[in-house]
Amino acid sequence: MNEVSLESAISKYKTPFYVFDMDLLAAQISKIRIALGDKVELCYAMKANPFLIKELQGLIDYYEVCSPGEFQICERADINPNKIVMSGVYKNAKDIEYALKQYGDQIIYTIESLSQWQILEQYTLKHQINVQVLLRLTSGNQFGMDETLIRQIIQNSNHTFINIEGIQYFSGTQKKSVKKLEHELTRLDQFCNELNSQYNFTVKKLEYGPGLPVFYFEEEQNEEDFMLDSLSKLINNLTSGGKVSLEMGRFIAASCGSYVTSVVDMKTNQKEGYCIVDGGMHQLNYYGQMLAMKRPPIIHWNKRYGKTSEWTVCGSLCTIHDVLVKQYPFTDLQVGDKLIFEKTGAYSVTEGISLFLSRDLPQVLLYSDKDKFRVARNSFPTDTLNYFDCSANETRKETMDSIPMLSVE
Repeated sequence: MNEVSLESAISKYKTPFYVFDMDLLAAQISKIRIALGDKVELCYAMKANPFLIKELQGLIDYYEVCSPGEFQICERADINPNKIVMSGVYKNAKDIEYALKQYGDQIIYTIESLSQWQILEQYTLKHQINVQVLLRLTSGNQFGMDETLIRQIIQNSNHTFINIEGIQYFSGTQKKSVKKLEHELTRLDQFCNELNSQYNFTVKKLEYGPGLPVFYFEEEQNEEDFMLDSLSKLINNLTSGGKVSLEMGRFIAASCGSYVTSVVDMKTNQKEGYCIVDGGMHQLNYYGQMLAMKRPPIIHWNKRYGKTSEWTVCGSLCTIHDVLVKQYPFTDLQVGDKLIFEKTGAYSVTEGISLFLSRDLPQVLLYSDKDKFRVARNSFPTDTLNYFDCSANETRKETMDSIPMLSVE
């Protein structure tokens, strides 16, 4: 996004707001594709940022959908069901049956427990519908199943309507060690080969969440390209032969986002300068931030020549924890200036404590050079979500009914 376009957004839209640059998003995916080659599929974890899913339709192969709400967003956005992997540690039986009846075998389902397997088995028999599944291997937490249970499921060949496509595995995010990736992929490759040799079962698809890191802070050396290239080499060394699908969210989306907030007050308390902005920690989150000591990428939009001073940037919430960055150097910072926090395309829009203090949800904008700015969500009041007396009066009820549904445009 060029400066003229950003200036246009800042002058037109009330802060705080998010803007997600679709051209940067496409460029990031292109970089990933070039590094990994044609053998690897991309699965976007939509929990990172659901506002991007419609723009991603022609750019990625699958969407990881982890809740009924995310599934409903996909329906409203007309996402091709053939691109949906229905994941999640908790799958309601009613939601599974709905998806089966509506979309049949178009969706890929992940299995995270014996009960999930049994539910799917029951409904596929009931409706005589064939489905594709991935068995999720645990990394040692509440997600997925251990190897013994997966072996038992595969060994039992009496699943008439269930076709086991392969294995899913995810162990976390922000992995900055190539050795960690190598250890996981070696283990997965060995497990897939054992399933083949012991049960004559071919893993046709290995969905792997590499958790590639985003280097958010100024003091970090950016090694994203190195990690991506290293992952590509490790995948090329796999011997089990199945298609590899990489599940990514943060690594795809982070770089496309900016969060714009305004300086609304400035003060000096006990010789420390405090800058108060109209946003805050409820709308901005950097993974790995430590007591606001690390410096995320910030653009001081109204920067002028003058004296440079350190300011601690605090948000609008009534809690001492609402500190975005400590002692950040700004030149001639003034009330009314705009601060643009970059690399906010992943999780900030969904992960913050957005209902705290009943502040409005920020407006969400999508940008591309071709289509310019589009509003994906207007600023949204949260006070009626935190308290609403349904029996109070019909006028209040009409007000609630008129609140627009969050959507993806």
